[in-house]
Amino acid sequence: MDFSIAWQKINQIAHDTMAALPNLFIGLLVFIIFLFVAKGVRAIVERVIHRREHGSESLKLLLSRLAYVAVLILGVLVTTTIVVPSFTPASLISALGVGGIAIGFAFKDIFQNFLAGILLLLTEPFKINDQIKYKDFEGTVEAIQTRATSIKTYDGRRVVIPNAELFTNAVTVNTAYDKRRLQYDIGIGYGDDVARARKVMVEAMREVEGVLTDPAPEALVVDLAESTVNIQVRWWINPPRRTDVMHAQDAVLEAIRNKLTENGIDLPFPTQQILFHDQTEETDGDRKRQREGWPAGAGNVPKPRAEVVRAAQEQAGRAEYQGS
Repeated sequence: MDFSIAWQKINQIAHDTMAALPNLFIGLLVFIIFLFVAKGVRAIVERVIHRREHGSESLKLLLSRLAYVAVLILGVLVTTTIVVPSFTPASLISALGVGGIAIGFAFKDIFQNFLAGILLLLTEPFKINDQIKYKDFEGTVEAIQTRATSIKTYDGRRVVIPNAELFTNAVTVNTAYDKRRLQYDIGIGYGDDVARARKVMVEAMREVEGVLTDPAPEALVVDLAESTVNIQVRWWINPPRRTDVMHAQDAVLEAIRNKLTENGIDLPFPTQQILFHDQTEETDGDRKRQREGWPAGAGNVPKPRAEVVRAAQEQAGRAEYQGS
């Protein structure tokens, strides 16, 4: 049995391995260097972001990871080129050509959310611990990740929203500014003095702890409703977080209600008057005489229309008989 061919193959493999060992050692050394460089770049990025005023922790984490991964990928490409001299980045790009297009279509939504997450972290329309409202969801921002943003609702639930939706749609940031204006409509009776009621409401708001004096609270007439004159009270608070909003509204409304009651100003219930009648009286249709359902009472009561018609017919019959 001839083993010469196999022996030649083994010798060739051993020779190629020995020839490639220097490249392997050099490639390993280069990769280790790139590993340390990647860690250094990550640390530098973290320090730069941290020195920024109001620097975002999520942005710092994202950019440091991206820098670390980018340097590692560069290190892998350089190492592969050293170990396998025939390999070039151009050959890798050509190999990934069609496959990259397919991957791009398959992960379109993921890439879209990823880019939107980066833009949200860079532009910072809201930050962690901000309270935002998006469509039917409202709560405190817990985390801004590369794919989605999670918020904790006021009733203790977590909502995960894709970043692309937050980036392309309107989002209300309740804590974007230090102050926030609250308002509420209060109805008083038509018989009450409007100017006095407004003065009493403003005094009540000024006495509540937490209501700012600048801008000052105010009370404005906004509607002449069916049963009430509606006055809108407005006041400002600081800070504008949800718990502060609820406590401030509770205290202000209680103070206004008590102050109006003490000053004899009415807080009427909605009233409605319903009038009933059978619409068979002789005066119906005459706007100057019809009763619109009010009780007839004592006195001259309009006759039913049927009785009037019958009397007219009888009179016409008698006139016809006399004429014949």
